[in-house]
Amino acid sequence: MISIIVVPGGKSEPRDQIRLAPGQRLDFGREPGPARGHTSSASFRPSAPLTGGTGRPGHTDDRTADDRRTDRTDRTDRQRSGPEPERPGPDRSRLALDHEGVSRLAGTITATGSFWSLSNLSRHQTYVVENPEGAGEHIKIPPGRLEAPVPFEFSRVVVPARDRLVTLDVWAPRHEYADSSAEPLPGGQLTAPAFPLDRSKRYFLVLVALCEQRLRGAPHAPLPTTGQVAERLGTVWPAAGRTSVQWNIDYLAVKLRIKPGPESVDGGGRLNGKKETLVSLALRFDLVREDDLALLGRKEAG
Repeated sequence: MISIIVVPGGKSEPRDQIRLAPGQRLDFGREPGPARGHTSSASFRPSAPLTGGTGRPGHTDDRTADDRRTDRTDRTDRQRSGPEPERPGPDRSRLALDHEGVSRLAGTITATGSFWSLSNLSRHQTYVVENPEGAGEHIKIPPGRLEAPVPFEFSRVVVPARDRLVTLDVWAPRHEYADSSAEPLPGGQLTAPAFPLDRSKRYFLVLVALCEQRLRGAPHAPLPTTGQVAERLGTVWPAAGRTSVQWNIDYLAVKLRIKPGPESVDGGGRLNGKKETLVSLALRFDLVREDDLALLGRKEAG
């Protein structure tokens, strides 16, 4: 059975994990009351069964016939106007987030096969779903958005509260991919690569060094200077210096078509934010991946 695993932020014990099979839903939000099995600021609790009548066991309905007739008319009117909001049931559970800055019913996570979706039930607050392994990759879920599909294998749901960010980690099943070793279609010309980068060249080392901090989980880290890049590459390229690093950055800007080449009629003016543009392009299209960090060698102490 394919499962989605939800773990409240700051929790690591197996008992804190909530597993959802395909089709199951998890409502989350501020909800007072004790948790099942243990107490914590974020805990899993199954939904209470629905009750009929007044909802109070053993209570005698002492309303008048007119009252009961009015109640039946109200129910009929609600049925004609559309379905009522879904109520907790066997495939619907709840996660309590004990923070006054979180809505009472903040959202819903729905397991759907090999992925999951998020509904933002807040009226005013946008949620962010981050890919902690994606060097800043994220999607925004605006207020009222229902069943937004989330494509990441590992995600972090960020719910802004008054004085902090409340988070939930969500693990989806491993993604499936087509067989890359399959033989290409016979005949015809090979497809030209969009970004022809040679990972054995020094310019690629420079690009990896520029992307390093963001690939290591600091998506908003400032980019290194040319001098810092040269120092970082000292173990694998001892002759690296500011001039050679800057030359490779200029070469990458031309090679990745963010700046015209010198042979172009329009040579273009000075390109501001060249490093930022290179890193943004490289991370967006996975031109540099976390595995490429091994090319930089070990960081020297100091």
